[in-house]
Formats: sequence, C-alpha cells, structure tokens
Amino acid sequence: MTVSRVLKLDGVHNFRDYGGYAGADGAIVKRGVLWRSAQHGDASPSDLDAIHILELADVIDLRGPIERDAKPCVRHDDFAARVWTYPEETAGLALHTEAADGVVTAAEARAAMVRLYEGIAFRENLVPMLRLYFEILQRAEGPSLVHCVAGKDRTGFAVAMAQHALGVSREAIMEDYLMTNSAGNIEARVAAGAVQIRERHGAISDDTIRALMGVEADYLNAALDAVEARHGSIDAYLAAVLGVDTAAQAALRQHYLEG
Repeated sequence: MTVSRVLKLDGVHNFRDYGGYAGADGAIVKRGVLWRSAQHGDASPSDLDAIHILELADVIDLRGPIERDAKPCVRHDDFAARVWTYPEETAGLALHTEAADGVVTAAEARAAMVRLYEGIAFRENLVPMLRLYFEILQRAEGPSLVHCVAGKDRTGFAVAMAQHALGVSREAIMEDYLMTNSAGNIEARVAAGAVQIRERHGAISDDTIRALMGVEADYLNAALDAVEARHGSIDAYLAAVLGVDTAAQAALRQHYLEG
C-alpha cells in the first residue's frame, strides 16, 4: 500500500486510513472516512491542525479510565467530534504492557502476546466497546477514528473485524495490521515503552520489548483462529457477539464501499 494512507504526525503514532482495500463484490473501501491511531496525549499543535482537517464526527477511544487519566487526549480548539469511552477498564494496562508480566526473553514475550490475542475477542469490558464501534460505523454520520494506547492490539482487532465485515480479504487485513510496524514508528515506541515496561517489570531486553511493542502475524492469527474455533466463523462471531448480522454487514457495505 502507498505511504499516503499514513498521516505523518509528530506526537501521534500509527495514524492512518484503513480504507482503500478491495472489499466485497469488487468494490473498494472508501478512503478518508475510516481512521485508526495510537493515543493523542502527546499531540503537537501541528498534529491537532492536521487531525482537525479530517473533520472527524466520532472518536472511539478503546482505552479504560486508568489509561485515559494517565495520558489525556489533547484536542484542537475547535474539536467537535463525539468521543466514546467505556467507564471500566478494557485492558487495565495496554496489552503489550500486560503481556510483559513475567517475561524475560523475546520468545516468552511473543508467547504472552499470542495468549492475550487468543482472548481479545471475548474480553468482557472490550466487547461493549466493539459493539458500540460497529453501531457508530452503521450510523455513518461522518469520518470516524478508533484508537487505544498504541493503536495496534485492541484497535488492530477492531479494525480487522470491520474490514472483514466489508469483505476485505484476510491477506489484506493482515497487511494493514502489520503496517503498524512501519507507520507506528516502532523504534521510537520501543525506546519510550522500554522506560515504562522496565520500571514495572525490571530488566528486559530491547528484543523482548520490540516483540511487545510491535505486531506479528501470529498475534492477529491467534485472535482470528480463536474466534473461528469458538463460533465456527468470523461472520458468526460478528453476529452473535458484536450484533453485526447479515443486514448490518449489508448496511456497512452500502456506507463504506464504492466502485
């Protein structure tokens, strides 16, 4: 995919358009209306100007209260989007920080991330936000942004489900997911994350932190495989757990597919 889908910002990592992929029936997911990112607590004034131009109608913040209090989002003076949050913890800690507990090696970190992804689709306090995310997408009242702390785990799973509902192939979904490692300024995030993770968990190698702060195909595959194992298919999960049945998928495709 072209770099143009990534909005290069100073203090907001991983900000990008997750449209533009081939969807159902040969159509293309619209560009400029579906956005994803990391948290906005470190946004610069120029970042806020660039985001303001997008004319966001809705911001779905998948973080819990502890995360939001630790890094409140900075807003443009004329910010007018609706912000949607959940009153309880959706992860307690960002998943990559949660996964760091007890790990020493990069292999242990990857195994911990896989275990977390195996349950991400069923997290009690995350599922209501995923349902709300799809409700907002179905309203289609303007461009939307979904984000968490790093914009890679909770956000990555949410976006994967939306793209699947729009008929995007698993290969393209994975391509978009893995883009976090380039669009997300992984080295800067490893350096920043190292401080937080080491303060909490002690001496951990850079390779281990990279496994926690980045994304790998095995992580998302673990989530998708767990969904299919429990529900038989992603479509069945969408309908049974997130309320996105055939009619809802049709509505989403009407709103977000073109050509």
